[in-house]
Amino acid sequence: MPAPLQFAFRAGPSGTWRIDSIKAVTGESLAAPAALEVIGPLTVPPEAGGDWTLRGVTSNTRYTNRSEVEQLEATQEGLGRPQATRAALIPIRKSEAWWSLAQDERRAVLEETSHHIAIGLEYLPAIARRLYHSRELGEPFDFLTWFEFAPEHAASFERLVSRLRESAEWRYVDREVDIRLSR
Repeated sequence: MPAPLQFAFRAGPSGTWRIDSIKAVTGESLAAPAALEVIGPLTVPPEAGGDWTLRGVTSNTRYTNRSEVEQLEATQEGLGRPQATRAALIPIRKSEAWWSLAQDERRAVLEETSHHIAIGLEYLPAIARRLYHSRELGEPFDFLTWFEFAPEHAASFERLVSRLRESAEWRYVDREVDIRLSR
């Protein structure tokens, strides 16, 4: 497993990605500046600045079995593809009820009941994604989910997000902000 890498998502007046919309799905929203910069991997904390900065760390793939890891590795394409001019940053915080569950119970809700991984696999490779873990960093969200896709896959992305939000797993989400971007 590669070493964890820290990234920061800084919103402000300028950045690589233009912020098209910010919507609170559950709980409190975030300020809506003009742009977002993805910074990393970081070796030192990001400089202060902007309207807000969210930090996250890449990690090993959690809640997956060997078969799922192999499918993800075989199908997932990298971020930064030239045709992927649309993106979404969706920070999520789960409830204390979620974190009170044992690891195997969270896995059961995530995959056996909600089919989170199976649903995500249906949309690869058109929609690239990366999950950043933030809970252990003391951030206001537990996860930062980053997606990139070409404009022609926007409808597929909407279906993906809708299906995940309809799952049993989403009963444990107590804060979610949907940030849509373009470049």
